[in-house]
Amino acid sequence: MTSTPEEPVTSADQPPLAGVRHISVIGAGTMGSQIAMVCALAGYRVTLVDLSDSQLQSAREQLQSRMDRDVARGRRRHEDVEQAMRRLATSCDRAEAVVDSDVVIEAAAESLKIKKQLFAALDREAPARAILATNSSNIVSSRLAEVVSRPERVVNLHFFNPALVMECVEVAPHDGTADHVIETSLALVESLGKSAVRLRREVPGFIANRLLSAIRREALELYDAGVADVADIDRAARTALRHPMGPFELMDLVGIDVAYMIRMAEYEQTGDENALPHPAITRLYESGDLGRKTGRGWYTYDDS
Repeated sequence: MTSTPEEPVTSADQPPLAGVRHISVIGAGTMGSQIAMVCALAGYRVTLVDLSDSQLQSAREQLQSRMDRDVARGRRRHEDVEQAMRRLATSCDRAEAVVDSDVVIEAAAESLKIKKQLFAALDREAPARAILATNSSNIVSSRLAEVVSRPERVVNLHFFNPALVMECVEVAPHDGTADHVIETSLALVESLGKSAVRLRREVPGFIANRLLSAIRREALELYDAGVADVADIDRAARTALRHPMGPFELMDLVGIDVAYMIRMAEYEQTGDENALPHPAITRLYESGDLGRKTGRGWYTYDDS
């Protein structure tokens, strides 16, 4: 399935950042679809790409529903949403979608193997000028730069879930990323209305997730040792540390599968057994209890 913007962007429509007119986002899951919407709301022409027609249709419907809710609550203007939805196209044809892209943002599964295959293909399909960015929260861009002919144009742009709400985007270049690519990436993030956090050197997990990982690791140890149950550990984080939600609530929101794959990706990169997922996370992952998305994780959810 391919859908084009109802009203194509014309030369009169000037995106906020010179040199960036078309952004392609690969992967129409929660993160990819919301990143695409963020870019469209900011004034860019966007193509959201996925292998699945049904996933693209579902993503568009969910975005429209969310935008309608924001309008009803006075958070967005109806005309801004209409214009953004017109700028947002969808496609199952990746090569066609990225052929004139200035920036490609990959938001596929947190697997080094999958991402390497995807970046090798994007290197062939996207124009030489295009920045190839990964939204990975843990896989450093130097590992993906290994498989492309333009390593200087590869960078991490790590958005946070939910991307439509969260302000921070971590910009994590590798040693070979060109200075002008870093500057363009930082400017792009700011043009989206986000706050760019620049890493001076790459490290798995970047900044925010490493801070969260330390809290999560300690929370799991406290739980494993029988010091307190999940609800009380979360309550302490909310009421004593003023966190908006506790570490177990956050794992359920983001997805137990995501927490598991992040740890496995770091282990794959470093070989450090300390990076492996905590056994309790592995048990939930293997049982299919992935948090809110499945109705059960650390907590049980009833959406009815």
